[in-house]
Amino acid sequence: MEQTQYPIYTPPKHIVSAATIVINDQREILLIKGPRRGWEMPGGQVEEGEPVREAAIRETKEESGIEIEIIKFCGIFQNVTKSICNTLFLAKPIGGKLTTSPESLEVGFFPIEQALDKVTWDNFRQRIEYCLDENIQPFLIEF
Repeated sequence: MEQTQYPIYTPPKHIVSAATIVINDQREILLIKGPRRGWEMPGGQVEEGEPVREAAIRETKEESGIEIEIIKFCGIFQNVTKSICNTLFLAKPIGGKLTTSPESLEVGFFPIEQALDKVTWDNFRQRIEYCLDENIQPFLIEF
């Protein structure tokens, strides 16, 4: 009997992630404080077979406890050297309650200026600013 050769599994070379800029009725932005990067918008890696929009909704719920409705796709920040495409969505809260998780030490809604001042990791502040500026959407930022 002939042995079938299966190719060796190689992990994907690209990472797709989805993040949300969640704005409530008081014009406050939802932020999570992660253990590695400090304050940031909720988001994370898209799982195999998962729609990007669903990943954004799932990650927001997992990291903050907040259920959201996607309002619109804003754009993509692509880290070319690390092969990471981060998709960004504007969303509004529709349920749930603020809760921390292993990925979020603190969570909260903050006035826009205060939120922007809290976000200091890499170009994350710029990502939020671009999502708040309808005049430059959709955007594709390669870095």
